[in-house]
Amino acid sequence: MKLIIATIKPFKLEEVREALTAIGVRGMMVTEIKGFGSQSGHTEIYRGAEYAVNFVPKIKLEIVVAETMADQVVETIAKTAQTGKIGDGKIFVLGVEHAVRVRTGETNADAL
Repeated sequence: MKLIIATIKPFKLEEVREALTAIGVRGMMVTEIKGFGSQSGHTEIYRGAEYAVNFVPKIKLEIVVAETMADQVVETIAKTAQTGKIGDGKIFVLGVEHAVRVRTGETNADAL
């Protein structure tokens, strides 16, 4: 099993969710986060005053899938979330040792 952690722009969430559902992803966790990467924040003007925005809003997706599906999920997220502009996000893939569905006690692949 693989854990895929992706950070994307907030307005891309619904489009990414629909694309992942279409390829068979059955669940994901979504968290609103703030962060910065190579853009290191930016400045904005509000009511005539300029101020620095050091962290930009992002969405973090956490998805656990069978190892055989991981590459397809990564490709789908990358293709769907891409705008071509700075700050499109990152995707990380990690191994998962064990999973348990709390309600039924099912484990590993059955728990997904």
